[in-house]
Amino acid sequence: MNLAVIILAAGEGTRMKSKKPKVLHEILGQPMIAYVVDAARTLEPERIVVVVGHGSELVRQRINGGVRIAIQEEQLGTGHAVMQAIPELEGFEGQVMIICGDTPLITGRTLTGLVSSREKSGAAVSLLTAKPTDRTGYGRIVRDGNRVLKIVEEKDASPEERLIDEINAGTYCFKKDALLFALGRISVENAQKEYYLTDAVEILALQGEKIVACTVEEPAEGLGVNSRSQLARAARILRRRINECHMFSGVTIVEPDLTFISSTVRIGRDTTIHPNCYIEGETVIGEECEIGPNVRIVDCSIGDEVQVEQAVLKSATIEDRAVLGPFCHVRPGTRIGRGAKIGGFVEVKQSEIEEEAKVPHLSYVGDAKIGKGANLGAGTITCNFDGFEKHETVVEEDAFVGSDTMLVAPVRIGKGAFTGAGSVITKDVPADSLGLERSEQKNSIGWAKKRRESRGKKSVERRSKR
Repeated sequence: MNLAVIILAAGEGTRMKSKKPKVLHEILGQPMIAYVVDAARTLEPERIVVVVGHGSELVRQRINGGVRIAIQEEQLGTGHAVMQAIPELEGFEGQVMIICGDTPLITGRTLTGLVSSREKSGAAVSLLTAKPTDRTGYGRIVRDGNRVLKIVEEKDASPEERLIDEINAGTYCFKKDALLFALGRISVENAQKEYYLTDAVEILALQGEKIVACTVEEPAEGLGVNSRSQLARAARILRRRINECHMFSGVTIVEPDLTFISSTVRIGRDTTIHPNCYIEGETVIGEECEIGPNVRIVDCSIGDEVQVEQAVLKSATIEDRAVLGPFCHVRPGTRIGRGAKIGGFVEVKQSEIEEEAKVPHLSYVGDAKIGKGANLGAGTITCNFDGFEKHETVVEEDAFVGSDTMLVAPVRIGKGAFTGAGSVITKDVPADSLGLERSEQKNSIGWAKKRRESRGKKSVERRSKR
């Protein structure tokens, strides 16, 4: 497609009441602008130019590669922002699409339709319009019958014009030469004293050029996010779209209104997602899994038939048939093997838990390798940090670590070895051996009886003194 895309992302977003650039406010774990860039990429344009201004370096860092950057040093309006992008289109001839970076609900399908409409009609520009119930803050589309005459911004609109129910959605597809012609004639004669891109429509209409308006089927696609409440509204709509897509593909989502899944997540069929789950980033979940309730998963790879309940998982690999939770925390760099068990109140960090190994409850495992079939008793702790460096603990295949054992790294528990409950293990335990570290138990016969008798006498004496 002979197309270039300009994305306007320079605005400060004062109504967000934030130090953060408006387009970086997140929906389901991704900044708003990421959704716009992804929608633009579905068109496979020759170039994408993002115009940045406020917090330009922060915006640049959050945009994935493959785009060009233009800087708008002063925010003098949308028309001025487009002017800053024109040098990045040098040598390009064709159509130029312009999208606002704060419209995360726009879809590739709608953008494709906008381009197609301009091409079929031969218009100088096709523009996207909507008919929302709340038109506050939006420019109105002024027509003479079916002919588009201009777009009037709300602050410049007359009372009659404000009654118009068709609003400007802020997305356009121009012939490049028509865009350049109009930009050269835009002025600041308006209430904001800014260069409005919307004026380009009237300029071209007065030249007798054809203007095509395409009304979106779903008014929400034209929603620009300018406040925290609008951000929440956009999030609800996007969440519904994503969840419906997964359900259509064979995923059971028990309560969609209480399930939060990023657009980048992939989930296999016959997996069930229970309420209050947050699944984010580049997470991939296999088939026939049971996730939730009350789970957060970020950037994880999860195999088939995995069970996760009331847990937090980040940047980890979970292999087939593993069982996690309730109330466990799996931190980055961890791999949980096939059929392994990570139980209640267990934290695992930067470790490998091999096939069928078990860490059932109340344990911390850090910088460790736990072998196939090994079992860590309740309260096991790998003491991996000496105050200066991290050290590795190795528990080999089929080893059994007794409850309340502290493994002081670096240390190795051999294949099939045991440690006694309550031990502090500071030396390697050879294969098939028992490691035991306890002081000798001594019993004082009759001590408890004498103590009770002594306390009884003192109690009688205190009463007699009253």
